[in-house]
Amino acid sequence: MAWRTADIEVTLISRENFILFTPMLHEVAAGDLSPGDIVNPLRRILRRVNLVVAEVEGIDLTTRTIRCRNALQNVELTFEFDHLLLALGAETNFFATPGAHESAVTMKNLADAALLRNRMVALLEEVSLRNDEAARRELLTFVTAGGGFSGAETTGAINDFLRETARFYPAIKEEMIRIVLVHGGEHLLPELGKELGRYAEHKLRNRGVEVIDGALVTSYDGSVVELSNGRSIPAATVIWTAGAKPSPVIEGLPCQKQRGRLLVDECLAVTGVPGLWAVGDCAAVPDGTGGFYPPTAQHGMREAVAAAKNVARAVVGEPLKPFHYKTIGMLASIGHHSGVAMLFGVKFSGFIAWWMWRSVYLAKLPRLAKKLRVAVDWTLDLFFGREIEQTITARDIEATAEQISRELQLPLTAAA
Repeated sequence: MAWRTADIEVTLISRENFILFTPMLHEVAAGDLSPGDIVNPLRRILRRVNLVVAEVEGIDLTTRTIRCRNALQNVELTFEFDHLLLALGAETNFFATPGAHESAVTMKNLADAALLRNRMVALLEEVSLRNDEAARRELLTFVTAGGGFSGAETTGAINDFLRETARFYPAIKEEMIRIVLVHGGEHLLPELGKELGRYAEHKLRNRGVEVIDGALVTSYDGSVVELSNGRSIPAATVIWTAGAKPSPVIEGLPCQKQRGRLLVDECLAVTGVPGLWAVGDCAAVPDGTGGFYPPTAQHGMREAVAAAKNVARAVVGEPLKPFHYKTIGMLASIGHHSGVAMLFGVKFSGFIAWWMWRSVYLAKLPRLAKKLRVAVDWTLDLFFGREIEQTITARDIEATAEQISRELQLPLTAAA
């Protein structure tokens, strides 16, 4: 095959030197797992591949070059390519909602999950020192915008964490905690259908979560959430999971697009640009029925393998093979040992769905060492509960910002 040919050079450009297992992000936010449990270093996984840790800033299809920048030393790098496979993922879409970009918490990467967990602990500590009842309730109000997989799973996880942790704070009563999930549709988890979506809502409500269907967050000023139904909710934290958009790099490419994603053919080649390929969240992949495959992890992983093989075939002049895949199923964990799932068209809910979620994703987690660590963490959590220490404080963040400012010789405001 082409990748074993001596004159073939493969380079991977990534903003991080690890691969993140995103389905378990909410478990890091809830303290069930440590951040290191769900990442795998790329240099341990890759063989015969040049790894470049840098941010892609632009692509010139005329000169067939990629412009990147190393973040720490701010060094600009340029690479030439014969074949370019784009898997740039997606970024949070705030839909120009006033205040959301500035004040909302996101759940897209490892830092987001770790900071959310530390934020919850910090707020519990803060509330334990306050006497004003209204201020305490505002600090303990968490609003999640978006009722898809990320929104439902994150809400269930933080609800469990806060209510189980509150018992260690004598000054905090459980009824002070308010968790609100705002969703624009008729029910949660629309990908799983009405029955499982309603089941997820029922379970969350039984655990104390307030679910508001048919409404959108229209603004957030850092203390008050405004909804499209006219309601206002005083809240210190808004978790934004309401949408995603392709990378800005994709936006600047002069290629055919479908709702912002690069339009590719059935072989995952970008239409009209020889040597350019795309997979995952940044690609619109036709499903053969006139529609497009959903931008989910199970599709993206298989698209990546198919695209890599087609690139190798193109290099040696072999015929390309079209990508075909039928969704196996979807699973969601909604907290308190409950979940919902649909596998091969069969619906599951409750404990069995939660057990299936953990089993499936544990099997998919890369590398045996990480599987063992996650299994051990889950087992210890059953017997001893979650850890509630605050590992990142405001003082730590300020000190880190000052250090980065000194290293980059930039004003502190720019570094922060």
